[in-house]
Amino acid sequence: MKPTAIFHSPVFLEHLRGSDHLESPQRLAVLEEELARPEIASRFVFPAFAPATEAQLAAHHLPAYVKKIAATAGKSQVILDPDTQTTARSFEAAALAAGAAITASRMLAAGEIRNAFCLVRPPGHHAEADRAMGFCLFNNVAVAARYCLNELGMRRVLIVDWDLHHGNGTQHSFYDTDQVLYFSTHQYPLYPGTGAAAEVGQGPGQGYTVNVPLPAGLGDLAYAAVFNDLLAPVARQYRPEIIIVSAGYDIHQDDPLGGMLVTGPGFSYLTKVLLDLAAELCGGRLLACLEGGYSLPGLKEGVFATLDEMRGRSRLDDKMVMELAAAAYPLRALAETKNIVKRFWSL
Repeated sequence: MKPTAIFHSPVFLEHLRGSDHLESPQRLAVLEEELARPEIASRFVFPAFAPATEAQLAAHHLPAYVKKIAATAGKSQVILDPDTQTTARSFEAAALAAGAAITASRMLAAGEIRNAFCLVRPPGHHAEADRAMGFCLFNNVAVAARYCLNELGMRRVLIVDWDLHHGNGTQHSFYDTDQVLYFSTHQYPLYPGTGAAAEVGQGPGQGYTVNVPLPAGLGDLAYAAVFNDLLAPVARQYRPEIIIVSAGYDIHQDDPLGGMLVTGPGFSYLTKVLLDLAAELCGGRLLACLEGGYSLPGLKEGVFATLDEMRGRSRLDDKMVMELAAAAYPLRALAETKNIVKRFWSL
């Protein structure tokens, strides 16, 4: 069986080194500590990869914006917005993060790996084509999706974003195209303020943005119901050629920024749904890219629940799977989104 690939690098720890920013190097350090254990590392492969080139970044971001971020290299601190800053090696880390997503996409398309997780910093889904925001410099999943469309000949990419916050940058990047279906669950209202259920795309992209804005306080059963009752049927009709995940672990029950109650088994199940869809629809091609997650124990639990599922060693027993697969959660937000989505998809 083909291996699960992890894309990681010590360079990602250099972003915001020495800063007291919430999006700290320690987020990856706790994951690296686990991966340094031989009994853990032996379960995965760790491919080599290079930074995204300026041309690859500019296939998604405006060239002037790419140059603006590149110009921060070597500077001790540059404030880009109230939440987002760089330190001396942030551009290097951001270009490498995007490069990880590109290489993973290429290897998946070539059938060289089973699936992939990019354990990267900085995160990406808030980054607009011309603007850094929300801790994000380059939009890693969006850059990967552009690469799949422009260089790998794909025509349908599904992006699933389960981060606590809505991925405004990803949504806006593909709002007017049917070549990317963007599906987001997020706490609402919350930063950045986008992601209402009525935001469905425009022009040729109408119906290819699906937002499920959720109230705080929801856990495994509610998220399972959304994935079972809405994501799965839409994905089966769309038939993507790859599934890319903005994997944010700030929906974990212990996260200091979030109000959600997802547990380790919940992350296992969300990953299982996506793996099953990928196996059914696109040859198993599933790529996850790390986004948020600010409780170090919660981040570690969630990431390794996802990784175990991806490598075929689920932490879920049969009873858990049955309960989550049959989740019938009385969720008003889901019902409202389904009523909107029915204009475009059969549910």
